Amino acid sequence: MKKINLLAILLLSSFFAFAQNKFEQDRNAIKALAGFYKVTFNYAETFSPDDDYKFHERHRSSAKEWAVILEDSPKKIVIQHLLVMRGDSMIIKHWREDWTYEDPQILTYDKNDTWKKVTLSGDEVKGKWTQKVYQVDDSPRYQAIGTWVHVDGKHQWQSKSDSPLPRREYSERSDYNVLNRGNTLYLTADGWMFEQDNKKIVRSESGDKLLAMEKGMEQFIKTDPKSFGYAQSWWKQQEKFWKDARETWDAVFAENSVIKLTPKVDNKLLYERFFALGDQSVKENWSSEKNKEGIKKVILAYLAKG
Repeated sequence: MKKINLLAILLLSSFFAFAQNKFEQDRNAIKALAGFYKVTFNYAETFSPDDDYKFHERHRSSAKEWAVILEDSPKKIVIQHLLVMRGDSMIIKHWREDWTYEDPQILTYDKNDTWKKVTLSGDEVKGKWTQKVYQVDDSPRYQAIGTWVHVDGKHQWQSKSDSPLPRREYSERSDYNVLNRGNTLYLTADGWMFEQDNKKIVRSESGDKLLAMEKGMEQFIKTDPKSFGYAQSWWKQQEKFWKDARETWDAVFAENSVIKLTPKVDNKLLYERFFALGDQSVKENWSSEKNKEGIKKVILAYLAKG
């Protein structure tokens, strides 16, 4: 009996050691997404159930991007992406990703700039990480949950999630209204890959209709940090404002079970108002209180009532 008990203890200890090691592997893989990169974007439509559908031209572009870790706590890692253009003379605050562990709450995209809060069960989130992706103004984009897998020296995370149209098509197309994303992230020898198998969906009261499928490949290749000097000084000036923006948005998310945003107010997009406010905050050295007051006012102007 003592031998059986000892064996049980050893097995239990091994299980907890494995679980802890897996958790740290997950965290290390997520943190490896940060860094200085040259990024190539490649997208191509591959299939449509409609024989008369005219495939759109392939999208190809490239840029430099700095992904900086803003928060690193045991169950939450926040990474901000900054787009570096014209050498190192023009910076655009790009997308943000919050990784949360066993997070029971998620915002799911419906359609027409509307997200709905969903609560998941303990079994649905056990051992999994949620990637919460935000737009350039820190408004929601999509949130997806999946399991990091580490095997044979490979590190990979997969998920599925609905989202609005991508920026490359948002202002050019109106023939579909939901992008059903099949996301695969995996680390490579010189950076990481963001591979996508997407479905372009027409969503209506009668259900979903597939318009076309798309393959996407975003390759992040590590590059010399020395060419990001201006980006780092620019972010140092701006980061206080955007910290206040994240906290203000978090309060809005907590207060609302549905987030519906109006595309334009006074003929201005939400991100235009945010970028102008951030520049003004830096120029006039606003306090956090004044930042949050201005940010809340802008958000409420775009937050659709009811």
